[in-house]
Amino acid sequence: MPRITVDLGALRASRELRWLVLGNFVSGLGTQAALVALPYQIYIQTRSALLTGLLGAVELGPLIAMALLGGALADRMDRRRLLAIDQIALTVVPAALCAAALAGSPPLGLLYALGGLLAGFGALQNVARSAIVPNLVAREQMPAALAVNFGLYQLTMVIGPGLGGLLIAAVGVAGAYAADAASCLAMVAALRQLSPQLPEGAGERLAIGRSILEGLRFVRRSPALLGSFAIDLSAMTFGMPRALFPVLAVSVYGAGASGTGLLFASVSAGAAVAALTTRWLDHVRRLGLVTIAAVCIWGLAIAGAGIVTSLWPAAALLAIAGAADSVSAVCRSVINQTVTPDALRGRMSSVFSLVVTSGPRLGDVEAGLVASLTSARFSVLSGGLACVAAALVIAAAFPALARYDKATALAHPVAG
Repeated sequence: MPRITVDLGALRASRELRWLVLGNFVSGLGTQAALVALPYQIYIQTRSALLTGLLGAVELGPLIAMALLGGALADRMDRRRLLAIDQIALTVVPAALCAAALAGSPPLGLLYALGGLLAGFGALQNVARSAIVPNLVAREQMPAALAVNFGLYQLTMVIGPGLGGLLIAAVGVAGAYAADAASCLAMVAALRQLSPQLPEGAGERLAIGRSILEGLRFVRRSPALLGSFAIDLSAMTFGMPRALFPVLAVSVYGAGASGTGLLFASVSAGAAVAALTTRWLDHVRRLGLVTIAAVCIWGLAIAGAGIVTSLWPAAALLAIAGAADSVSAVCRSVINQTVTPDALRGRMSSVFSLVVTSGPRLGDVEAGLVASLTSARFSVLSGGLACVAAALVIAAAFPALARYDKATALAHPVAG
């Protein structure tokens, strides 16, 4: 089955892409370990699903601000330098979380504040990195580069949560935070191997506020972009119950920290396998239709996970959901990058990052609130079904998404 394989052509062709992907892979392991540790620490300290879910709401403000700022900066300065500066903050914040954990039981407010900073600087990193990747390969290799970059990132989300669970079980949450801080050195090393990454075709240098507004206006004028953003935001808001993973693992499955890590890793395990075997998408032109179908499969699998009562069946369904989400993400990445000129890629990537990273956090709030009023299992079930309904509504509202043709978009680049 030659099409169900990993397409490594882009990695073979670009040394700089290899370095960037490697640095992102190593630093991503630490990031994912910390993302398990923080909600786990909050739940263990408070025993409250609502307070655990509220972490997502606290993270939204810094995430939105830093993503928008990062998009404007990425379209006016060397993107490599922007990433390097961001690594300083991404080292200091988890180091502070580690120090707070070693000092005892830190105040909830401090955990929320540091979690918000971590989310904000992580969003800036995602924006700058996403704007760099398309320029490291030839245009015809862009889909393969985006797929392998996403797939290896998802692999970090398989290994990282498991590593986080093991570190928490062995040495406590401080170990996971320390691993996150140390992992940023890999990205620093990778960036030293890249040439300067100045945006192409940039016009008049606008003030930051006007630059952000210009990017938002571009997104608003592109129905395919809007549709891809809307369908992912609804899928993550209604169908991503990650805030409930510690609740389910501890109070339903009796699996503790290791079970929490397994639930986080299951979604990403399915996603990594799917993303790294997407060569079959090379022969698919209507990527918007594939996106709509994949989001519906995601929602149904999540709903199924809300029905089962034991750890391993839930993990299997979450892996199926992750695979569907991965196919959707690869398709949406190709759609977004091919309809956007490089001069606007930073700002488009900032909106994309907002959707990708704020959606799960809105999902944390939604899942925690519904669980506090009903139960964790009902929250997961109802969220999955709501995801399917929302996907069908968005498909009808944005027909340009379903009409997107990859061959046409690659053959006719958008002018800046």
